[in-house]
Amino acid sequence: MKIIQRLYLKDFLKLLMLITFGLSLIFSLIDLIGKIDNFLAAKSSLWPIGLYAIYNMPRFLLYLLPMSVLICSLFTFSQAFRRHEIAAIKAAGGRLKTLFYPFIATGLLLSIFAFATNEVIVPDFSRRASELKSSLGGKEKKSAFADGAIWLKSKDGSPVKIGLYVPEKKTGRDVSIFVTGGEFLKEMLIAEEAFWNGTTWILTNVRKYDIETGEMKKIGSMEYAGLESPGLFAEELKTPDEMEIYELYRYTERLKKAGFSNLKLIVDLNSKISFPLINIFMMLLGIALSSRT
Repeated sequence: MKIIQRLYLKDFLKLLMLITFGLSLIFSLIDLIGKIDNFLAAKSSLWPIGLYAIYNMPRFLLYLLPMSVLICSLFTFSQAFRRHEIAAIKAAGGRLKTLFYPFIATGLLLSIFAFATNEVIVPDFSRRASELKSSLGGKEKKSAFADGAIWLKSKDGSPVKIGLYVPEKKTGRDVSIFVTGGEFLKEMLIAEEAFWNGTTWILTNVRKYDIETGEMKKIGSMEYAGLESPGLFAEELKTPDEMEIYELYRYTERLKKAGFSNLKLIVDLNSKISFPLINIFMMLLGIALSSRT
């Protein structure tokens, strides 16, 4: 029985690798073709363009793995039933449950592999793909995003920190603006909230610190034209694919505490946990369907 298990498992894994990596490469190239005009306009070389496709492969591999597991398990056991190999095993006193045990264990290992890929490889490669896309498109990255906070530069080069940014509302909380004069910090603006009114940013509940004199002035509301429109740096924000589970969890919790609820992010967080488990169920479904056939 062990020899038969190894043969079937070997055929299953060979087919799984062929389908999963092949389809991942195809989908990655299709995604690349959709952006190739931007890359060619910037006169990018072939190597970084190919590297962009490679960076996207783990993300597509993760999405395609459950479907591939189902197809490969169906094909492997359907062929065995069609060639009457299963009937021969049963006639020799073999038990189907014993035959299926390694495949169930493989499905569990594939779920663990998918979870690790989703938590470690996909976020890292997605970030690299995003940075490479910006550089290939000739765009300079002007902001950094972490745990819902954004660091960026204003039009005059002053550092700006938005403690919690909500893209859907075009609103920021805990905004700090460090106005520089030459090489030294001149003044600091700390606002409870900032929102985009369609033409400029409005800061509310502002505390203005003059570093030279040490004076502090409170301002109820003021316009701040030093920041670009939110649409210009929205493309640089981290997507859920670029975040680990804990980072995405902290972001959603910070949004809740600030009074914002983003259902899409909550769904993305739950899917990061539940999606890898689909592989074991696809394996069981493939075994069940092929056995019935």
